[in-house]
Amino acid sequence: MAGHSKWANIKHRKGAQDKKRGKLFTKLIKEIHVAVKESGPDPDGNPRLRLAVQNAKGQNVPKDTIERAVKKAAGEGGETYITQTFEGTGPKGVAIFVECMTDNTNRTVKDVRHAISKYQGKLGTNGSTDFIFERKGIFEIEIPEDFEFEADELELELIDGGADEVELEGKELQITTAMEDFGNMQKKLEEIGLEAKAANLIRIPNNYVELADDEFIQMSKMIDMLEDFDDVQQVFHNMEIKEAQISLLGD
Repeated sequence: MAGHSKWANIKHRKGAQDKKRGKLFTKLIKEIHVAVKESGPDPDGNPRLRLAVQNAKGQNVPKDTIERAVKKAAGEGGETYITQTFEGTGPKGVAIFVECMTDNTNRTVKDVRHAISKYQGKLGTNGSTDFIFERKGIFEIEIPEDFEFEADELELELIDGGADEVELEGKELQITTAMEDFGNMQKKLEEIGLEAKAANLIRIPNNYVELADDEFIQMSKMIDMLEDFDDVQQVFHNMEIKEAQISLLGD
């Protein structure tokens, strides 16, 4: 079991930014809303809702906030969100893939186009960058103090559940799976008594682009602006992130 991956470090920084802006709860609640509209308010019969609630709890969304969101989405009327994706490029051809949930596609197109063009990027067509990324499942778990395990045995159990990579640092566990094994890993974790504080399908780049410091700052500002939009759920890119460059961004 290795230390945390580059993806974990990027994700950690993203999580801190989302919390600072007060946007993370909004995105988690929106996913709950969409899951209820799609397959009903019962988590036992709705895997997407069960996962959305699990992720919300993992980010400390209050229980009553989650319950209100489920009840509101289960009622008549209300917002109807659709999934929308955008692809483009940034400095030196860095690939960008933006996943959105929106109730106003015109607004979302306008916002995403503005953010990308403001930092000298280009909005592309569907499929223009998708091939650069591979869809993977990522599970982030904080192992409870009373959970007894041997590292080698736990790794074998997780591999049996479809894990491609298992990374353990202290009590922090990260599991990477193929997209098609995402559901199998959820079942395996339930079977062995572990609950993920976050579980998502993400896009991992097959290659990375190294940027000069000024290009890195420019690209980072673009990502920050995109993530600041309520309609944007996730932003993926293949920018190389160096520890020395992270300090250029400040807090």
